[in-house]
Amino acid sequence: MDDTTRIKYLPIALKVIGLFFIFGVYPMMRLAWPPGWGWVPPYQQYQVIGLVIYATLGVCLILSTRNIAANIGLIWFTIWLNLICGSTMLLMELANRTGPVDWVVNIIVQYFIAGFLWSLMPETSKINNNDRTPPLL
Repeated sequence: MDDTTRIKYLPIALKVIGLFFIFGVYPMMRLAWPPGWGWVPPYQQYQVIGLVIYATLGVCLILSTRNIAANIGLIWFTIWLNLICGSTMLLMELANRTGPVDWVVNIIVQYFIAGFLWSLMPETSKINNNDRTPPLL
């Protein structure tokens, strides 16, 4: 895929992933995670904070489509966040293996998001944004 095609599809991907972070993480937490996973009691502060962080990142990704060149750092942060979180879950699961892999859906989703965004990242020098809007963050 050439850089022109990547630049064309990157805003679409950012919007879809942003919407997933806003609306999809909570259902995934409720439906895809195994029974008993999470903080006890459910919806304790840490779980809510995690949801708020992902929702905020989702909003920022959607807003970043206004000026991709100015928000490259945010996009790379999203890529590395998903790689690190997915790898941490994988290592924790391998270290504490007591049965079937509990976080397999989460690990796959996080690696998919990181790989998909990474594959759409053009060379930074090729992003020409005539919009002089300041960076989102």
